Amino acid sequence: MQRFFKDLKRYYRYILYASKSELKSEVSYSYLNWLWWILEPVLFMLIYVFVVRIVFRTSEKYFPVFVLIGQMVWMYFNRTVKRSVKIVKSYRSVITKIYVPKFVFTLINMFVNSFKMFISFLIIIVMMLVSRVPLTWNILYFLPVVFVLNLVIFGICMILMHYGVYIGDLNNLINVLLRFIFYLSGIFYSVKNRVPAPYNKFVLKLNPIAFLIDQMRDVLIYGKKADLRFLVIWSVTGLLLSIVGIWKVYKNENSYAKVI
Repeated sequence: MQRFFKDLKRYYRYILYASKSELKSEVSYSYLNWLWWILEPVLFMLIYVFVVRIVFRTSEKYFPVFVLIGQMVWMYFNRTVKRSVKIVKSYRSVITKIYVPKFVFTLINMFVNSFKMFISFLIIIVMMLVSRVPLTWNILYFLPVVFVLNLVIFGICMILMHYGVYIGDLNNLINVLLRFIFYLSGIFYSVKNRVPAPYNKFVLKLNPIAFLIDQMRDVLIYGKKADLRFLVIWSVTGLLLSIVGIWKVYKNENSYAKVI
């Protein structure tokens, strides 16, 4: 881990520069440019609201905000994890010429998608004000929830980044698994209220995304305190995944250029 923090200090400027460049390149060929980062979550929210409220005739309190929170967390997790599988191959031109610690690519991936999540969060704040969601000091629990989310995602991405170099079919497997997790994460429904007991408790305990979405809704919409016990459990889990992922990548990164 000492090597990790030393490399992080050495390459953090490159991470920021590469993240900024990637964000610019994403919108450089679009007529609406950065406006798509605002339109995308809003349009998905409208689709989910229509399907759930109009077609299935079910709803939750402050439903547009409810959906936006689930969508914000899911899109950040889904985009970051999905790209991590092939991220080493996408930087083939870099790693075949110079040495760069491979965890840097994961952090660039997370920075790019966390910026988009930040935009979604600003939209959520606006929607909360428009919907007159009561604001309490418990909203500050949002910060540890986001910290745990990033720690878990980093650990998962580091492990997938490593195995994605060697296993060609891993991308297809992850796509199927992510679709399964999507339906179990309560993006447009409440796991606590819609999944029958005791299965709802198992989903919230075993699925970190379902748990973190539920926690984010509790602190932002319902003014509740976060479940600190399970936040600690998932932060320890994310830390262990991160340590294993960093160790695997450092141990094998010199062979990545040969494999790809």
